[in-house]
Amino acid sequence: MTLLILGGTGEGRQIAAALQGQDAVISLAGVTRAPEAQPLPTRIGGFGGVDGFKAYLAKVGITAVLDATHPFASRITARTAQICTEMDLPYLQFLRPPWQPVAGDQWTEIADEAEAAQHIPLGSTVFLGTGRQTLPRFANLEGRDVICRQIDPPDGPFPFPNGRFLVGRPPFSVTDEVTLFTRLGVDWLVVKNAGGAASGTKLTAARQLGIPVLMIARPKQGGWPTVDNIDAALRWVDRL
Repeated sequence: MTLLILGGTGEGRQIAAALQGQDAVISLAGVTRAPEAQPLPTRIGGFGGVDGFKAYLAKVGITAVLDATHPFASRITARTAQICTEMDLPYLQFLRPPWQPVAGDQWTEIADEAEAAQHIPLGSTVFLGTGRQTLPRFANLEGRDVICRQIDPPDGPFPFPNGRFLVGRPPFSVTDEVTLFTRLGVDWLVVKNAGGAASGTKLTAARQLGIPVLMIARPKQGGWPTVDNIDAALRWVDRL
């Protein structure tokens, strides 16, 4: 068996660490310029579409795929599940549980980024914890001060005039986030419902500071098999 792990999340790295010494490889999309070292042989970069991915699977002799990509990497996940079905390869998605509001949270769920402008008043300072890939979808936030945090220094200007980048590499503690949001005067926080403890500290900080949150709902899931914890993912690998 040669297992391919599609990584890019903390849980993907944990799964890879548990499988050290086994016949497995982890693939990273290469979104960040200096990704964290992985515990398994690592491939970085895209596959070149459907045909390129199929060719890679055949060339390397991949016999199963464990998808531990980001919960919002919906196109990658759907494509991978379909290809594995076509090639008769076992496939599993690790999908961490979504965040749930608790007492004190002021969340409003929205379907996509463009909907944010309907809720955020003019003159607000908006902190985007959504990453840079979907940043252009917030272009209708005219009249607000928009701050987008990303891991790497920007390689170009902000895509609209009322915004700016903030460079920072996680993890961030609750104290870090409270200090940052206070210093920036953040009025609204916008996040994707990615789930996970590491990136949830900004939600705790928003709760403590009374900052309202726009929570972008997850993409709809297909019919492929999923698990929501690392132990279950490792048991699936053991059964292969």
